[in-house]
Amino acid sequence: MSYSERPGAIDQAIAAWLQSREGSSLRDKSEKLTQAYRHGKNSSQIDLCAYLTTRMPATYAAITRVLTEVVLIAEGFAPRTVLDVGAGPGTASWAALAKWPEIEHVSMIEADARFSSLAKELAQASGISALQSSHIATAKLGESGTKAELVIAAYIFAELEEREAGEAALKLWAQSEQVFVIIEPGTPRGFARIRNARAALLAAGAHMLGPCTQSGACPMFGKDWCHFTQRLARSREHMHAKAATVPFEDEPFSWIAVSRTKYTLPAGRIIASPVTTKINVELKVCNAQGLVIQQIASRDKQAYKRAKKLEWGDDVST
Repeated sequence: MSYSERPGAIDQAIAAWLQSREGSSLRDKSEKLTQAYRHGKNSSQIDLCAYLTTRMPATYAAITRVLTEVVLIAEGFAPRTVLDVGAGPGTASWAALAKWPEIEHVSMIEADARFSSLAKELAQASGISALQSSHIATAKLGESGTKAELVIAAYIFAELEEREAGEAALKLWAQSEQVFVIIEPGTPRGFARIRNARAALLAAGAHMLGPCTQSGACPMFGKDWCHFTQRLARSREHMHAKAATVPFEDEPFSWIAVSRTKYTLPAGRIIASPVTTKINVELKVCNAQGLVIQQIASRDKQAYKRAKKLEWGDDVST
């Protein structure tokens, strides 16, 4: 399944919901949504049609990419329960079900009553029993005591002050029975919140899953920040709403995943686009030694050929 392919009849449900509201202009609303997203404004300022058309596909792709990494590292992890915090229309729940169809129970927590109502409508129309029987509550972060084997907080810490990220992460970690995932915009501010959450979680005894390859102090500081990108195709409606001329977009995101079980971590992760020349491939890697630059010379033909296939975010040992 691709990072953009949603399970069940989710896409049909979204299309039907949007069609029932046909006629509203999305271009101005999409621009306002983009500005609200960049500045961490809360969901009450978001137009639902604009969100489903222009933001949801990108957030879904980023979340699915992160959960794919979790699957690769947390061998054997197969959650039966998931808690989607700051659920919006249910995006992270859909991504979790795409990765683990065996999930039996879904809980969604969303502060905006408009989004929780939308999540309920789409869940009922999804054709997926775990969604149709899901518990969807209108509540703020930390107000629900619901626990689950997998807890996902996607694109919600942006609404917090940077200094609040650690405390919020610990509250949600207490609700996680196995794995806890945080995903934020791939901006310096988004990473700052991830970094604070990381420090608090590791101090509380959580085991690192990713993207970090070690549990020591984060080596990223100053003007550098840890983020990745996920490319996805734009729909015709998306291109029209954004007045876009390119049929794809790249979604930058930062993330962290921790677990109550200790797993073997990758030897190193590529944290920037590889630079390939006829002489060598240069990789910026985060590993147990911190940030390092690895040079793979073209004279080592086998290693050079392999390195040319590596991408930003890859495990260098694969």
